[in-house]
Amino acid sequence: MNDSITPKVDSLLRIMTIEEKVGQMNLYNGFWDATGPVPEGGDAKTKYEHLRKGWVGGMLNVRGVKNVRGVQRIAVEESRLGIPLIIGFDVIHGYKTISPIPLAEAASWDLEAIEQSARISAVEASASGINWTFAPMVDISRDPRWGRVMEGAGEDPFLGSKIAQARVKGFQGEDLSNPNTIAACAKHFAAYGFAEAGREYNTVDMSNAKLLNTVLPPFKAAADSGVRTFMNSFNDLNGIPVSGSKFLQRDILKGNWNFNGFVVSDWASINEIIYWGHAKNKKEAALIASKAGSDMDMEGHVYIQELAELVKSGEVDESIIDEAAGRILRVKFELGLFDDPYKYCNEDREKNLIGQKSHHEAVLDMAKKSIVLLKNENNILPLKKEGQKIALIGPLANDKNSPLGSWRLASEDYSAVSILEGMNAYTKNELSFAKGIELFKGQPSFRNEVEINTDNESGIENAITIAKDADVVVMVLGEHGFQSGEARSRTKLNLPGLQQKLLEAVYNVNKNIVLVLQNGRPLTIEWAAEHIPAIVEGWQLGSQTGNAIAQVLYGDYNPSGKLPMTFPRNVGQIPIYYNHKSTGRATNREGNVFWSHYIDQENTPLFPFGHGLSYTTFKYTNLKVDDSGYIKNGTIEISVDITNSGKRKGKEVVQLYIRDKVASVVRPVKELKGFELVELDINESRTISFHLTENELGFYNNDGAYIIEPGNFEVFVGGSSSDELKSEFSLK
Repeated sequence: MNDSITPKVDSLLRIMTIEEKVGQMNLYNGFWDATGPVPEGGDAKTKYEHLRKGWVGGMLNVRGVKNVRGVQRIAVEESRLGIPLIIGFDVIHGYKTISPIPLAEAASWDLEAIEQSARISAVEASASGINWTFAPMVDISRDPRWGRVMEGAGEDPFLGSKIAQARVKGFQGEDLSNPNTIAACAKHFAAYGFAEAGREYNTVDMSNAKLLNTVLPPFKAAADSGVRTFMNSFNDLNGIPVSGSKFLQRDILKGNWNFNGFVVSDWASINEIIYWGHAKNKKEAALIASKAGSDMDMEGHVYIQELAELVKSGEVDESIIDEAAGRILRVKFELGLFDDPYKYCNEDREKNLIGQKSHHEAVLDMAKKSIVLLKNENNILPLKKEGQKIALIGPLANDKNSPLGSWRLASEDYSAVSILEGMNAYTKNELSFAKGIELFKGQPSFRNEVEINTDNESGIENAITIAKDADVVVMVLGEHGFQSGEARSRTKLNLPGLQQKLLEAVYNVNKNIVLVLQNGRPLTIEWAAEHIPAIVEGWQLGSQTGNAIAQVLYGDYNPSGKLPMTFPRNVGQIPIYYNHKSTGRATNREGNVFWSHYIDQENTPLFPFGHGLSYTTFKYTNLKVDDSGYIKNGTIEISVDITNSGKRKGKEVVQLYIRDKVASVVRPVKELKGFELVELDINESRTISFHLTENELGFYNNDGAYIIEPGNFEVFVGGSSSDELKSEFSLK
């Protein structure tokens, strides 16, 4: 805690009225053009008057230097105390220059690149007047039906924790008062990724062990990295809406973890305590949420309407208000807003920093690192740059909007480099293009649903015609960027609309197909995995999508991505994830039907967590485990030799997994506990070392105690969670 700030916060709180303190807990959405006339009536007029009275702590969705300066001027120059606003925005994977969606970035397993991506987002957003982002989303999820998996790092708490740290550091830098940094927000606290049935805004019910071992580690990592804000979520947890959960917010976050930033609600989630049936009105919702530790109310209008009177009536102690307002003021001091409220309002920075060439170069690098080669039979990839007739087919192949993905609110629509553009600029081959089908009837948008085309097949014949004459067909299929994200839950994870029909029609005339997927979640592509010789997971890669895909397809970039989330064979397997537990009947020991399986599908995934191929090959040998020196607070030393055994220079993510074979609480069959990204020349070998400590060897039991138990462990090392180079060690 910064002791130079504490006296300033305390001094300010002493001269504030209760209404002004509650005002700091009030977060409003942008409600008028700040450079235009004052609102004359209605809700906007009320918000404007609150701003002038100092009854607003922050605003979101106000962007651009002129607009931010406009609202900041009212708060600073027209209110009694002149307390500056904090300005928030959903800077999820870029501001104007758009990086790959977060799930795609997670597929890089490249923490430095992920940090740099967040850094670029912070530079551009801060140049536009923003000083707070509602990111990173660190929810672990094992259910790809949930559309928001695109916004996180996948299914694994160890990988998710490392990525959470990288993103926090990227947004916040080393000094939050630097004008090119922004305050980060770890969300959604907590367990939102386990919403029942993968349906948005739904209920969550889980054991303490799952909460502590799977859900909370990335949040703890974000807190340990100094994240300044947390956001609670829309779900309940074990019957308590989490914006009213004292257990999560006061006991764990502010208690056990000593978090001294502030907690903001998600959009109107405090008001929604009423709809959950946990509060009968706004007054009761305000009482529950404030006592539970929710510090700031985002567009719920609950605190501003109810809290002051609750304090005056004695139902809420003023110390709760002082604590919440003090936490918010602290972050504003850390941002340097009291020293210069307009520090983020520099027109020259806005003009010069947003969209600069170096940012596009960096997001292109991030996009290439995010691509995962799922399958490559007969080395159909990379394509030749000359002498091949290429047919490019698919409704997403020439799309310049979908590759930007969801949650890119400040981007310019249709600004992405399409795959058609990228390939045309990158090859001398004869390249023909056919859309094949329309994916939608109409244009999709961020806020509205759109009808999928299920009957207009008029373009398929043209696609068949160009496919017949091609040496190789590149098909770009998947989801539109607005088919994943918030409120985009799906019960079917196959290729939407007529895409499967198009794929099979082309396959019938030319089997030499490279399938490039563009999607925000794992899809069920079992037919394609069986029939199509090459499959590239191309996600939604942002502004430089087409250039990144082209460089990988033509071999100038050797893919190195690994899946951060398991691909199921079909929806009936969900939830499916690598770090599942064993059961009493995990195998068919007795040779009959009575074991844990499906009668119509095998248990294994289509593509496992950690899977990803390269244009070269890697050989793992000489796995060594040294546990001779392990004592409490000691380490287990593990090493493995890796050799590039192929014909190209390439990168490999060396992955380390362990299994605690016997424990007081049943442990997963495998758990990721280390990884290293290594680049090797042809025939080059290297020894990779890992160190396991009590941080990796222990777990939380259902009572919340972190324990390390003696016993036997298995250790696995390889290029995916399914690799089986293994050894054992014992803890005495």
